[in-house]
Amino acid sequence: MTDAQPQITVAIPVFEQMTALDGIGPYDVLQRHPGIDIAFVGLARGEIRTENGFLGLTADLALDELRNPDVIVVPGGFGTRALARDERMLDWIRTAHPTTRYTTSVCTGSLVLGAAGLLDGLTATTHWSTYPALEAYGATPTGTRVVEHLDRRIITAAGVSSGIDMALRLMELLFDRTAAEAAQLMIEYDPQPPFAAGSVEAAGDEVMARVVEYAQHRR
Repeated sequence: MTDAQPQITVAIPVFEQMTALDGIGPYDVLQRHPGIDIAFVGLARGEIRTENGFLGLTADLALDELRNPDVIVVPGGFGTRALARDERMLDWIRTAHPTTRYTTSVCTGSLVLGAAGLLDGLTATTHWSTYPALEAYGATPTGTRVVEHLDRRIITAAGVSSGIDMALRLMELLFDRTAAEAAQLMIEYDPQPPFAAGSVEAAGDEVMARVVEYAQHRR
């Protein structure tokens, strides 16, 4: 990318009770390229608290200060249930989408895209626990880790860590494969997990029971 080419602006909405990695994972991939500017946007400027309230993130811009981003990445988290009913966010997405290069989501961020009417009749993905909620917005849930509809400029990613995979794919689409691979190497993304419980199919009943237990203690 030469100096004469314009910067690509990526907008990542932040909101109360979002899952931090849903936004920070894609951010850490995309910010590696010198041709990308990233803006954290919110319903208003200022700090929000992520799930459980332990971590604060800052919206540097309000939605109406960035009307036409090139890329949107909507994170997920428990807070998407309220966000999917907030017409300020939905109107911003509906207005911005016609001119984005790509409108994307991570985890339950797809519920927000669905509420904005972008996923009606399309296959899409989200966290495995919220397939029924996604289906209620007219989408067909799928367990595929990253689901693309490039003719619609829409990409959805599954739960949390899959946002890194999606961001690497975005890097390829925006630039080229080498750019994506360079970002992958820069963050040393070479997963070798010590356990094989990263999907519902792989996890046993004992693991699932623990997931339910932990979820009940959400702050």
